[in-house]
Amino acid sequence: MVMFLFLVVALAVVVAAVTLAVVGGGENGPLTEAAPERLSDPLPPDRPVDRADVEGLRFPLVARGYRMADVDDALGRLGAELAERDARIADLESALAGARAAAARVAVEKTDPRGDRP
Repeated sequence: MVMFLFLVVALAVVVAAVTLAVVGGGENGPLTEAAPERLSDPLPPDRPVDRADVEGLRFPLVARGYRMADVDDALGRLGAELAERDARIADLESALAGARAAAARVAVEKTDPRGDRP
């Protein structure tokens, strides 16, 4: 019986100590809310993205994978830059085709100075 009473008193002391520690929070008060982990090294905003930027991109892990906002931002930025580069490539290819056509006309005119074409 004495052992049972000792265990009940010990349990009450432990519960009281844990309650005081949680409620009182010690000298600093309750724990503050941790700031969410964000992408520490995002894609550079001041220059085009290169291969090293994409290879170095690491998303912080959260409970269910990756933070969707960080992934969406990175994919949106990469998609916009790819679209811009595709448009620039199309413009340059069009300009090159025009320059080649003009050069071909000049070459034909040099071989046939009268302008007679068969």
